[in-house]
Amino acid sequence: MSENTKAFIDNLEAGNNADAGEAFKSALRDKMGDALDAKRKDLASSLFNKETPEAMPHSDPKPEVADVGTFTADGQVQDATNDGKAELEIAGNGETQAQ
Repeated sequence: MSENTKAFIDNLEAGNNADAGEAFKSALRDKMGDALDAKRKDLASSLFNKETPEAMPHSDPKPEVADVGTFTADGQVQDATNDGKAELEIAGNGETQAQ
């Protein structure tokens, strides 16, 4: 039995309710502190335990891109019809050159 618990019982028996209340708070504080320390030790030991399962991946898998398209002047998506080569309009004459 802790000193605070003993003080609580002794103060209750003597009729010192105010002192008993303070002793009760101290006993409860000690009990919660001990429980938290035990939980911290348990958590710390499990963090470095080598028998834990594999680590989780750092991020979600990358999404797949179905088809690459282009945007028209009015914002609509137009399917790609080229072979993946970039096209460059030269001097605004409407002709394109593959890169």
